Amino acid sequence: MVFYFTPRGATKENGMLIYMGKDKYENEELIRYAFDEDVWFHVDNLSSAHVYLRLPRGMSIDDIPEDTLEDCCQLVKENSIQGCKQDNVPIIYTPWKNLRKQKSMEVGQVGYHSQKEVRKTTVAKKDKIILKRLEKTREERHNDARELAEERERYDKLLKGERKALAKKLEDERKVAAAESRAQKELREYKTILAEDALEEHKAEMEKYKGNFNAYEDDFM
Repeated sequence: MVFYFTPRGATKENGMLIYMGKDKYENEELIRYAFDEDVWFHVDNLSSAHVYLRLPRGMSIDDIPEDTLEDCCQLVKENSIQGCKQDNVPIIYTPWKNLRKQKSMEVGQVGYHSQKEVRKTTVAKKDKIILKRLEKTREERHNDARELAEERERYDKLLKGERKALAKKLEDERKVAAAESRAQKELREYKTILAEDALEEHKAEMEKYKGNFNAYEDDFM
């Protein structure tokens, strides 16, 4: 069972939400099926729940609103057996895509592809008001990993469709740009031909009246 919460800063439009698994085995499934936009939270150097924040498309980890970030940190601190009893608890968070999972790792254990992508903050103390508000928004969904897998499959299809649409858009733009380039080239060539024809005509006229300037003046008066 996955627990979902509504953080401050969430709207119907941006779709932000917080979620976490009930135990380390469910954490393993979340590691596998999280979305590209998700950010993973954990208490640093202590056992804790794996808390995820789903960001709106286009928002980066450094754009997370402060109150939303505080909600995530309070929740992950509260769901640490040791961390919930302490003050000044360090919290680490990183994009889900930065998590690295190897077969040799324990259940629920993760590493990172890049340490530079890991952010760190500190929760000074428990905020009961925040935790109480989050608890009121809690929903339980997904009874098994199959449902998580199906949700991820739908997400992947959406991404594939978007990539396909973007590729088509870029190809259409390329074709339009190529057509415009050809048209400009043809126009330049046409102007060049006209200029060359005019020059040849002028040369012919000059040759016709060569040595007879008076006749030239008579024809153009």
